[in-house]
Amino acid sequence: MLKKFVKMHGAGNDYIYFDCLAEELADPSAAAVRLSDRHKGIGGDGIVMICKSDIADAKMRMFNADGSEGKMCGNAIRCVGKYLYDHGVARREELHIETLSGVKKLRLNTENGKVKSVCVDMGRAEFDPKKIPVISDGEVIGKEAEIAGGRHKITCVSMGNPHCVVFEDPDVVELEKVGPLFENAPIFPERVNTEFVKVLGKNRLKMRVWERGSGETMACGTGACATAAAAAALGLCDAGEDITLVLKGGELTIRVGETVYMTGPAEEVFTGEVEL
Repeated sequence: MLKKFVKMHGAGNDYIYFDCLAEELADPSAAAVRLSDRHKGIGGDGIVMICKSDIADAKMRMFNADGSEGKMCGNAIRCVGKYLYDHGVARREELHIETLSGVKKLRLNTENGKVKSVCVDMGRAEFDPKKIPVISDGEVIGKEAEIAGGRHKITCVSMGNPHCVVFEDPDVVELEKVGPLFENAPIFPERVNTEFVKVLGKNRLKMRVWERGSGETMACGTGACATAAAAAALGLCDAGEDITLVLKGGELTIRVGETVYMTGPAEEVFTGEVEL
């Protein structure tokens, strides 16, 4: 069966998007593994199904490159908003998207009839260890932990998925080596996404990310939100003000308050058909 797809990215975090408003893919996990391969497939950090929702404008289901289903992806949800608007499915500048982490509210910024960037209400940054989850008897904010053969000061936070934020120079860290060790560390029962971060200046951070199930990606929206929340909790950045996250694939703007707001680009790369 031939199935149409759209390749899109948010700050370089690229996924293969399928319009599943009429019918979902039969085996999205297997499709994610096969199609994400950058040499033998289309190439991407995973696939996203844009599905029908009974409680929102659409439902997003995303699958990582290893076939595991993720609860939330900040860069992907911006592209879902762009697809719905640009393709005439929901021609409104305010949309609601259902995810496994709840319904997220999007505000679309358009130019010449197409979406250029999207602001997403990402919800509350969660530091409760049971809700992340991380094995700890209290909040993990700047605490030392034995991981990857060394001791690291870590801050753990959930943005609908688990994150471990480490303020160590991302240009120095051997991410391909330590990333999997953090991801699969015993203190993280559901594995973890890990961000290595450097403070560049006032409310400006540089970040590299190792995503569970995908490895290093060019950007991670929930990771950027988690990093900004961690920086605010540690007093390194100001809550209530715009915080710029410099990622390999571009920049995201985060504002930390009662909820966390993320603003960033959404870009369509190409369309095609693939045999499924």
